[in-house]
Amino acid sequence: MVISWRTRLHIWFRLLLLQASWNFETLQGIGFFYALLPGLKKLYGKEDLPEVSLKYIGYFNTHVYFAPLVAGAVLRLEEERVSGTVVPEVEIDDFKEMVAAPYAAIGDAFFWGGLRPLAAGVALFFAVKGILWAPLIFILLYNIVPTWIRTVFFSRGYYQGLKSVEFIQRHKLPDLAIHTKEAAVVVLGGLSAFMVFAQLTQHQLPSWLGLLTLIPMVMLGLVARKGFSTLLLVIITVSTIFLLGLFWADVIQLITF
Repeated sequence: MVISWRTRLHIWFRLLLLQASWNFETLQGIGFFYALLPGLKKLYGKEDLPEVSLKYIGYFNTHVYFAPLVAGAVLRLEEERVSGTVVPEVEIDDFKEMVAAPYAAIGDAFFWGGLRPLAAGVALFFAVKGILWAPLIFILLYNIVPTWIRTVFFSRGYYQGLKSVEFIQRHKLPDLAIHTKEAAVVVLGGLSAFMVFAQLTQHQLPSWLGLLTLIPMVMLGLVARKGFSTLLLVIITVSTIFLLGLFWADVIQLITF
């Protein structure tokens, strides 16, 4: 039996509520079952559905944007199980368990560690220029990509089944996550340099003074590589910037003296 596109679309929209019933016992388990329920109703009758449903309300946790890839593949495996034409190479529960953690790690690195800071950095360029649309630019940049990925992943998962794992490997998504984080660092670094140059120009100070910011940056990098607490370094940096902001006028007078 093949699940219709209307049912698959229904499941895709339900996946947007994946974490609406998040809890400490099953994490995303109930939400994942809720999303798949329309498809399971099409595949199983009233007698078999309760037994099948019990297998889906247990523990499940992956990255929220990779969940459509898992859901699509699970639907394909359920179709193969019901039709009996193809014997699944891996049990559905085993498949979910195998891919959940790796997908979560890739998703965290790509979306939280790369795409979100990158989108924020681009939006901040508009913000420092006084463009009021900067928040909207951030929202659009950050949400367009995940929405597109959700759609592609769900389609790939459904049509490729177990081979959807090869889709991740073939497109080297772990490497893409690293490159996205690197791009975010470059954008945020460029933004910082631009803001320093703008402040120096505003106060009619020589632009070469901006190079002095390299000294604390290099020192922080060396200290971090020695195993110093990153959180403590962030607190020290933020506190220093806050104090400089309070006494910025005095700092300017000291420099220009």
